[in-house]
Amino acid sequence: MSKSSKIILGLDPGFADTGWGVILKDGAGIKFVDTGSIQTSKKIPFSERLEIIYKEVDKLIKKHKPDIIAVEKLFFAKNVKTALDVGQARGVLLLAIIKNKKEFLEFTPLQIKQAVCANGHADKRQVGLMVKTILKLKAVPKPDDAADALATAITASFFNKKLV
Repeated sequence: MSKSSKIILGLDPGFADTGWGVILKDGAGIKFVDTGSIQTSKKIPFSERLEIIYKEVDKLIKKHKPDIIAVEKLFFAKNVKTALDVGQARGVLLLAIIKNKKEFLEFTPLQIKQAVCANGHADKRQVGLMVKTILKLKAVPKPDDAADALATAITASFFNKKLV
């Protein structure tokens, strides 16, 4: 890893499943580091689910020591309750980032799809396939939220002048 190398953590907020992905930007190249998801059960109280998300994101930041974190912005038009719950999960993500004194960028789903697929209306399958191609992976990352988080990190690597 060179001095100019930067670690980027991408986060796709959710209260049932928060996707995360870590990439390494080294000059013009991007390399896959790790990915996964933070899953919480609907059988436990919502407040406890938020606490789990906070603690797991805090652990990810401490483990991977990202130079920058990219977070997907919310864009919901259908279900207001889901939007509010995801908004609360997103809030605890941001709190973990701020508590760790990390810089973060935010991207809308449209921006991410345009950056990764050159099509702002790409579906989840297309995003996953492009993530697989860009990062030279053998398979599309699973679950979809992990692929979305990697797409968010890739977007940050393309558009943040501090990472060039």
